Amino acid sequence: MIGMRSLQARLALVIGLCVTVLWAGAATVTANLLRREMDEVFDSALQETAQRLLPLAVRDIVSRDEEGVEQQIAPLREHDEFFTYVIRDAQGRLLLTSHAADPATFPAFAGMGFRQTPTHRLYYDAALRGTITIAVAEPLDHRSKIAREMQLGLGLPLLVVIPLSLLAIFVAVRLSFAPLRRLRDALASRGPRDLSALPETNLPSEVAPIASAANQLLARLSAAFDAERSFAANAAHELRTPVAGAIAQAQRLQHETKDPEAARRGAEIEAALKRLTRLSEKMMQLARAEGGRLRTSTEKDLRPILGLVVNDFIRSAGAERVAFENAQTPVLSDLDPDIFGILCRNLIENAIKHGAPEHRVQISMTDRGVLRVTNEGPAISAETLERLTSRFERGSGAGDGSGLGLTIVRTIAERANCGFTLTSPIKGQTTGIEAALDVSGNPATPS
Repeated sequence: MIGMRSLQARLALVIGLCVTVLWAGAATVTANLLRREMDEVFDSALQETAQRLLPLAVRDIVSRDEEGVEQQIAPLREHDEFFTYVIRDAQGRLLLTSHAADPATFPAFAGMGFRQTPTHRLYYDAALRGTITIAVAEPLDHRSKIAREMQLGLGLPLLVVIPLSLLAIFVAVRLSFAPLRRLRDALASRGPRDLSALPETNLPSEVAPIASAANQLLARLSAAFDAERSFAANAAHELRTPVAGAIAQAQRLQHETKDPEAARRGAEIEAALKRLTRLSEKMMQLARAEGGRLRTSTEKDLRPILGLVVNDFIRSAGAERVAFENAQTPVLSDLDPDIFGILCRNLIENAIKHGAPEHRVQISMTDRGVLRVTNEGPAISAETLERLTSRFERGSGAGDGSGLGLTIVRTIAERANCGFTLTSPIKGQTTGIEAALDVSGNPATPS
């Protein structure tokens, strides 16, 4: 009982044991009551037999020609004689016996009433002022046999009733716990970002407060997450204008100053402000990934979006840094086009920024909707790959990276049910890293 963790099994077991004990106790009490009633009935039968036989025997004995002659009643047919009797005179001589009576079974007359020996139950009566006595005996084995048959009659049905009762109890308990299982399944099926309310209908009064309290907690968590995302998005958005103004002032300072040291410091300020601009853009993308709708109601071809993003990087980084192979057939998906653009931009930007400059970044989209971005560089351990998808985590030689690019990709992949894997080294090589993203919703696998 202590090691049983299931409340359903524990409740069914306790109720089953209680019912079994109650059935067994009721059967035992009933058997004892019936045994006492049976003894009273048999004692009454002994007494009535003696009182019916004695007048008939007296009439027969008085009408005899000779006194003290023993006579045995012959049976009409073979049968089991449970009641045997003997009739004696005042001197103890046998006058009349039943055909199966054993005189040794009957002690001498010592007064009217019931007596019991180790083997028989007897009743004594007398007539003609005690000159003629009768003793009727019944074997105790007869009563014990009937008692055993009665106990079996009460106990054997319990062998069927108790298992059926246990089964009915288990089914009833299981049906009663069905709302709890539905509540458990509703919680277990939730994704890491699903904070919608639990259903509170058709719940027992003992369970409904639990669902209500859980919904209140989910509502508070959702409000807290919304406030956090809203703050990050608003802060990043509000930083754009003052940062852009500061960049313009730094650029103006560089052009107007004649002091080389002031120009150098102005360039450093401009670079720092641009890094702040990129960081604010990443924070806005992360807030969008964590709070916005990632899928639409219609499917669109993702190839043109990927082509636009790749062409943008070709213009900025140079054609010698990018090798691109798009799918030959339309790649239809209900993934939001803006979200897909964010995914592509972060993966490609991360590969260009951290890949070996003398090698091209390989970008490809398969007809089945798997986007792969590979870049050359030293192999990275699995522990480091796992860490790189955390917020503000950057690998060695990250330069001015924000540490949010792969975090944004992982967050979108989790919420949009897209398979995302990082593999290092590239399959068939000893160096490089490959990012694989399956927009179809299947687990992404390395090439």
